[in-house]
Amino acid sequence: MARELITRHGGRVTRTRIAVIETLLASDQPLSHDELGSMLAEIDIPHDRVTLYRALDWLVEHGIARRIAGGDRAWRFEAARADGHRHAHFHCDHCGQVICLEHLEPSFSTVLPDGYRVDRAELILHGACASCSPQRSANEPCCPH
Repeated sequence: MARELITRHGGRVTRTRIAVIETLLASDQPLSHDELGSMLAEIDIPHDRVTLYRALDWLVEHGIARRIAGGDRAWRFEAARADGHRHAHFHCDHCGQVICLEHLEPSFSTVLPDGYRVDRAELILHGACASCSPQRSANEPCCPH
C-alpha cells in the first residue's frame, strides 16, 4: 500500500518513505520525528534526521500524512485517511502524550473577510492524561508510557 501511495503521487519510492508510511498507518497515535526515528532504527531502516524530515515533509505536502502541532513545540505526524476523516487530538501538557479523539470531528462556523479562506483547521484539547491527572494518588508515578 505504501509503495502504491508514493507512486500515485509521483514520488520516488524509498525505503524510508515506505517505512514511515507503514509506521504511521500502524500507529494509533500521532508520532514525533524522534519517535519515528527510533521506530525506524528498531526495524533497521537506515536514515538520518534530515532524510526523515524530508520524507515527512513530502508526505505532508502530498496529503499522505498530516502534521499536528504539539504543545511541546514538536510536530506530530499521522497518516491521512483515504476517506478524508479528520478528528481532534488530546495533548497532555504534563508528559507530552498526544492521542487521537476519533469520534470528535473538528467543526466550526466562521465568517471570514472577503478574499480569505481556511486551508486547514485543527482542534487540539490540552490537559492531563489519566496518568498525570490530579486524581492519581501522590504515591503513583506519573506517566508510565
